[in-house]
Amino acid sequence: MARVIPERMAAKLDGDFVVFLIGMRINKPWKIHKWWPVFTAMPKMLKELAAAGPESGFLGHNGLSMKGITQYWRSFDHLEAYARSQDQKHWPA
Repeated sequence: MARVIPERMAAKLDGDFVVFLIGMRINKPWKIHKWWPVFTAMPKMLKELAAAGPESGFLGHNGLSMKGITQYWRSFDHLEAYARSQDQKHWPA
């Protein structure tokens, strides 16, 4: 079992970076056909980003949770490039 680090930790990065907070609120739970595709797309996107490596600009995330996800990116340009790329899993979602 991994050792728990009880204090706050930080990382040093050269230059700027982006913290992207993303979440989803379901207003009408009975309309599953509206929210289910979005709900199931996020794990696929995170898996794709983790496999892409550091050249994608994706630095990591805090994991899936019902409260939202925090993603870390090298720059806004990297984040926007992924969001607008029609070859990635984000585009159809």
